[in-house]
Amino acid sequence: MKSQFTITNSCKIESNIIFFNEEKIFETEGDSFAEFAKSVYKKFGINYPKFFKMDNLSKLAFLASEVLLSEQIIAEAENNVALVFANRSSSLDTDVKFQQSIDDKENYYPSPAVFVYTLPNICVGEISIKHQLKSENAFFVFEENNEVFLTQYATSLLQNKKATKVLCGWVEYFDESYLAKLFIVE
Repeated sequence: MKSQFTITNSCKIESNIIFFNEEKIFETEGDSFAEFAKSVYKKFGINYPKFFKMDNLSKLAFLASEVLLSEQIIAEAENNVALVFANRSSSLDTDVKFQQSIDDKENYYPSPAVFVYTLPNICVGEISIKHQLKSENAFFVFEENNEVFLTQYATSLLQNKKATKVLCGWVEYFDESYLAKLFIVE
């Protein structure tokens, strides 16, 4: 059975570059991810104060989602967009930092501010809150990007009318190495 659904927009973020539908729309030179993320936040006029409390995985997913969702979703009355993400490391980057704060005997202070973002579903939650999405969402952990599974899952959500659109893809962040490849399927 051939799918009647198509990818309408895509966003890729990697190495301080943002691509929208394969066209480079933003780039910075030599910044850390944290500096790059701040630059993107300012450049795109994002207004979401909780952004600065997010871990890097959540910031990455949030920024890629903002590029794709911005005006398009806000204009839709029901905001029936499902979110389906996957990655390899889950929230390991933040988990490692939290463990380091426990292991440091001289500066022992395991901060709840770090621990609060140790679930990959936080990025899905923050996107849902920002865009007032009350739709289906999931975050899977795979050894590698499993586009076949994500496509099948998105197709199932659309065929079963669980969503009118699906924002799906790969969002991986670990130790300053990152890649977001997100798509809108409708």
